Amino acid sequence: MKQLLKELKKKIVEELQLEDVEPDDLADDTSFFDGGLGLVSVDLLALVVLVDRDYGVEIFSRELGEKVFINLSTLAEYIEENRKKDMNQ
Repeated sequence: MKQLLKELKKKIVEELQLEDVEPDDLADDTSFFDGGLGLVSVDLLALVVLVDRDYGVEIFSRELGEKVFINLSTLAEYIEENRKKDMNQ
């Protein structure tokens, strides 16, 4: 999971064009919203697309998104769990 977190940090910084933020500056428990990266709904949509495109994992409802996009760790855990499910089918 450590490698996935590192990869996600890099992709998020690049995808959202976060100025003055380096991937290594982000802690695993960095919040996506208040007190963390301070993302807005359009940023969240870009992350949903990134996760689907790069990892083949869908976030198909607002309720699920609220659980998945708490912080970087929760996102990485969701991706790992759902990639494994897809591989077993």
